[in-house]
Amino acid sequence: MPEGHTVHRLADALTELFGGRRLTVSSPQGRFAAGAARLDGQVLLDGRAHGKHLFLPFAPTADVPVEAPDVTWLRVHLGLYGSWTFDGDSAFTAPHSIGAPRRRVGERGEHALAHGGGSALSGISGENAVPAPPGQWVPPEPRGAVRLRLAGEHGVADLTGPAACELLDAAGVAAVRRRLGPDPLRVDGDPQEFIAGVRRRKKAIGELLMDQSVLAGAGNIFRAETLFRVGISPFRPGNRVSAARLRAVWDDLVPLMDYGVATGFITTVDVRDVPEPLPDGDEEAGRWYVYHRSGRPCLRCGTPIREREVAGRRLFWCPSCQAH
Repeated sequence: MPEGHTVHRLADALTELFGGRRLTVSSPQGRFAAGAARLDGQVLLDGRAHGKHLFLPFAPTADVPVEAPDVTWLRVHLGLYGSWTFDGDSAFTAPHSIGAPRRRVGERGEHALAHGGGSALSGISGENAVPAPPGQWVPPEPRGAVRLRLAGEHGVADLTGPAACELLDAAGVAAVRRRLGPDPLRVDGDPQEFIAGVRRRKKAIGELLMDQSVLAGAGNIFRAETLFRVGISPFRPGNRVSAARLRAVWDDLVPLMDYGVATGFITTVDVRDVPEPLPDGDEEAGRWYVYHRSGRPCLRCGTPIREREVAGRRLFWCPSCQAH
């Protein structure tokens, strides 16, 4: 499942590609036909994210305030299998987010925006694909079970396989957000709310960081890496982690996730800890301290990294650096 930084990248890309523009909206698959009909011909105001939820406000005209009652909100949660695929002409670009058409966001979302590309006219795919110039591009036929297509003058965005795709009013959006914890990537993210949410629970901190009602947006990689970087055992009960150490977790996540938004990659290893050369078969040592490195030596103390299944997800940690 894409972590929160991917959804924020997606929101930024949709804002840049379609924000303020009147769109043609359809449901090639047919499962969202009624919702697509309500959005068809409306203006996408911008894209917004809270944790792993994407919110897209549509209005009759571009000058309608987002708080207005005639704004209709599209909520999308990609879940495990959802993705967005983009295609368009040479004018359909979003610097730092979508640099070329035929980019997929989802599934392997933390890498999806750094590779790929293609042209619907030439059939070329890959890094060297050259998009068609405006006026010569033809929208491709939807591939697979496309739940939703957003189409503008210069390109399209196709949504497939989402866990959730629904229309809401402002009250519905507020209700969804009330169920979510604070998001480190949002300006309104409140670290004190996160700290209080952890400290009133006896569940292990390693499980709480994956609870979207406690902390919105962090996934398995950020969970493992920030607990290592701060030196907290993932098995320590939340109510036994000090407020100072929880604030350190929040303060560590903010720049790590910001980097993910800027680059599309999750990289957590400090430069001074990257081994030179990288060990054979352990390329992750240049990116992650513990995630997917079970049995490999800790980059700081040399102790083999451990792995255990917790609540259906693989959890990685160093038993020495994270003893407390």
